[in-house]
Formats: sequence, C-alpha cells, structure tokens
Amino acid sequence: MMIPPRFPLLALFLILLPCASPVLAWEARPLREIAVHPERVAQARVVSLNESRIAAELAARVEALTVEPGQRVGRGAVLARLDCRDYRLASERAEAERAAAEARARLAAMQHARAGELAAEGFLSKDALDGRAAERDAAQAELAVRVAALRTAQAAEAKCVVRAPFPAIVLERLAQEGEMATPGTPLARLLDSSRIEVVAEARAADVAGLRAARDLAFVDADGRHPLRLARITPALARDSRLAEARLRFTGKAALPGSAGRVVWRAPEPHLPATLLVRRQGRLGVFVADGATPRFHPLPGAEEGRPARAEGLTPDSRIVTAGAGAL
Repeated sequence: MMIPPRFPLLALFLILLPCASPVLAWEARPLREIAVHPERVAQARVVSLNESRIAAELAARVEALTVEPGQRVGRGAVLARLDCRDYRLASERAEAERAAAEARARLAAMQHARAGELAAEGFLSKDALDGRAAERDAAQAELAVRVAALRTAQAAEAKCVVRAPFPAIVLERLAQEGEMATPGTPLARLLDSSRIEVVAEARAADVAGLRAARDLAFVDADGRHPLRLARITPALARDSRLAEARLRFTGKAALPGSAGRVVWRAPEPHLPATLLVRRQGRLGVFVADGATPRFHPLPGAEEGRPARAEGLTPDSRIVTAGAGAL
C-alpha cells in the first residue's frame, strides 16, 4: 500500500493495529503455595444419652426424698427411701422358713445315712432305704425353694432404697414425701452426666471432610471444647437433608443442653473462591500445562466458596492472574 509522504503516523498505526495478534498475559503458581483449608461449620447441641425418670419398684409410702433439683449425685447415691416395714417382715419370715427347711433337710440326710447302715446289716429292706433317699431329696428341694424365697424377699427389701443408676444431675423431683408410691411411680428425673455427646448436623458434601478432620471442636459462649468423632448416621434427615454426626468431648465437656457449632478445618487442599471462573456453565480453574493454560472443571464447586482441588496435585500450576481473559 502506498502511503502519502505526509500521512500522519497515527493513521498508519490505526491501519496496522487490527492486523496485530492480541497477547494474553497470565500468571500461575503451584497449588501448594495457594491452597487453603477452609473452616467448616455445623450447628450442634450438647445432649446426654440418658435422661431417665427413676421410679419406685414397690408399693410403699415415700419416707424421704434425699435430693434436690440441680444437685449432682454419683452412681449409687440414695435418691429416696420407702417405708420398708412390711418388706422387712417378709424377709424375716422367709429367713425363718429357710432355717426350718434346712433343719428338715439335715434330719432327712441323717435318717438316710442311718438307714444305709441298717440296710447294710440286713435290718432294713431296699424299699425302705429308697424311701429315706426320697425324703432326703425332697427336703433338699424344699430347702432350695426356701432359699430362693428368702433372696426374693431380700431383693424386694433392697428396693426400698432407690439409688442413682449413673452419675447424674437431678433435674426434677417427681414425688412428695408421705405419698403412696406404686411400682412405676416416678420419683425423680435424672440427666446422665457421664455420657455426654454433641449432636451436629452436617451437609452431605462435608461428611467426608468431617470423617478425616483431626481438629474438631465445639464452640459456644463458654469457649472452645476439643472433640473426637464417634459416628455419623449413614442416612440423611428427611426434611433437612443433613447428616447427623455424634461427637464426644476429649477434655472438659460443655454443659448439657448447650447450643453452639462444631468447627473443623477441611483436611484436603482447596482453591480460593477468587480463582474460580465459569466456562460453559461449569466452575473451575485454569491450569498451566506447559505454556498453554487449560480449563480444569471442579464438579463440586460453588459460587463464593473455596472449592476442593479434585484431580490436582500439589505441583499443579494454577493460573492466579489473567484467567478472566482465557
């Protein structure tokens, strides 16, 4: 093309500019340098595995309730005492019957032994000896029945003192002194303080990371409490579509009934949300393969959230600048 000698240089530049190839500038860094481990959060609450209504097992009058609401008690602590006079008399009667049966069994054994000596000398028939043996066996059987009756009476008498089945916090007194209790009458409501768990509701996408996490903690108004994972229910809740996780305290436990959250760091490397780009309806990042960046989709990525670096290695070079123009 002939250019007039006086053609402005600016016009020449504008003519040649459309023919120039654009140069795209981008930068890349290894995944290990830019990876993050985002904090995950699940709403949680502290619960006890046992919240029991301790009831009377006998028909008797309540003599005393020895605990108050809010009180801590140990395993085996006395919660209530019932009027035990009738059961004590039953135990004494059973003991007397056992002693009588023991005496009869002893006499039957002596008579059988004497009958054996007489039969050996020919003074007693075999039928008579067999009769003595039967009397001895019957006396032994009766003694066994009386021993069992005594144990039953003693067990009933022991139930006149109602004890805590586990270390507990007394939540409520459910009976009054002087009232008549029957089997099943609630006396006190206890919260098991030895078997405390944290119930957390985690998203299905966070379950794998929760299983692998090593820095679990329950956070509430009182601070941070270290945890360990006990189990995750292998099903999602019908309404919330969340997975229930059960965790236990490894140090000082939070108070039962506390509400807070379970927090942990994702163990696998994640890409910062600022590096994610969308191409053809999919979120992902550009990876520098030699001198040519290529788009690497991340199936589980969400807008505005760090994405797990699926299919990438610590040495993968991630485009950190200029990805918008690629």
